[in-house]
Amino acid sequence: MFRRVLVANRGEIALRVVRSLRELGIESVVIHGREDRMSLPVRLADEGFYIPREDPLASYLDIEAIVSAAKEIGADAVHPGYGFLSENATFAQLLSEEGITFIGPAPESLRLLGDKIAAREAMSKAGIPVAKGTEEPITDNEEALEIASKIGFPLMIKAASGGGGIGMQIVHEESEFKSALRLCQGRAKSAFGDSRVFIEEYVDSAEHIEFQVLADGKRAIHFGERFCSIQRRHQKIIEEGPWISEEERQDIGSKVVAGAEAIGYRGLATFEFLRNSNGQFYFMEVNPRVQVEHTVTEMLTGVDLVSLGIIVSSGADLPLEQNDVQIQGHAIQARINAENPFTLEPSPGKIWECHWPGGPGIRVDTHGFSGYKMPEAFDSLLAKIISWAPDRDGAIAKLDSALEETILLGVDSLIPLHRAILMDEDFLERKITTDYLETHADLLIGGG
Repeated sequence: MFRRVLVANRGEIALRVVRSLRELGIESVVIHGREDRMSLPVRLADEGFYIPREDPLASYLDIEAIVSAAKEIGADAVHPGYGFLSENATFAQLLSEEGITFIGPAPESLRLLGDKIAAREAMSKAGIPVAKGTEEPITDNEEALEIASKIGFPLMIKAASGGGGIGMQIVHEESEFKSALRLCQGRAKSAFGDSRVFIEEYVDSAEHIEFQVLADGKRAIHFGERFCSIQRRHQKIIEEGPWISEEERQDIGSKVVAGAEAIGYRGLATFEFLRNSNGQFYFMEVNPRVQVEHTVTEMLTGVDLVSLGIIVSSGADLPLEQNDVQIQGHAIQARINAENPFTLEPSPGKIWECHWPGGPGIRVDTHGFSGYKMPEAFDSLLAKIISWAPDRDGAIAKLDSALEETILLGVDSLIPLHRAILMDEDFLERKITTDYLETHADLLIGGG
């Protein structure tokens, strides 16, 4: 097992990783920039490491500086959390060359899964269903339009690299295609330095369902699914589970396990799917890291996924068999973003008073506290409040009660929107697809 780990992240995920490291008896060092010098992860870790930069983001994105920090503190490994450098193959490769373990998949896996075209091909070969689409990047306008016409409209143009919904464009009819293609290529080039895009069948009225996987490079197991269809800007704000039947879970679960084993994957991974109105699943991508919503699965299964990810990265075999994984009850997570609940605009600033809920079946993962100043340079996620109950109705009631108990003075948050969603008839009846917020615009103007 590792002796000392550098945590190359910030916010709630950095604190979550520090907790697992402490329980495993591993020393933790958290990097930070100027804005985070008094943050909870830095204060609660064994040590902080300051990387001064004018641009706040650069403290967490300077690969050479972070590798140098890991060497300076004598780290055996680096945990990247999510976001920032968590999916960067160059970062993982440089650490490997220095004899430092990247807590996550091998650089080769990151390169493969970071290329959505290559990932589609690899997963298709492993037996995972994929939507109709191009097997090569599209460049020529006329050839692309011909392929698009065969696939049929509406369709999606997607960036081959990156994530977070950047470089994705829905094209509803042929007349929009060429301009959408140029726009998508430009965004992909600007965001990821890679202008390659591909075409994929658009799955309308879809549910977003993802599977949690853990692998040790040889063998993989899954921990069931999470339902993640309530999104804004292609980013989730409410997640829950379980969602599908036991038969579907066994079917798709066996496929994602086969997909992970086929590429020799090591670490935590999330296989993301769209399910259409006929119940058919279509592979989207693999997120090769811990997910924000890993907490839902931890509540359902009682396992510490973050610790398991650290354990397998140390070279240990999977400590669990598939039969050891038992899903019990229902869990729902609300992402407490510091945003206006109606305009969804970020709301950075100082939190003058903060009280988080508690009680049986309630979990809060947060780096926020009274007096904390939410920086405007970073993601607006402030906390995650997760409820667990024996059934979905009980989890909804418990989460609503927890949200009502929460006090946040000084910044806006999505809590009013979350509570409106929890009371919405379609939500209660599980009539939810990825366009939920667009089709429930009244929730964004204070309605219910």
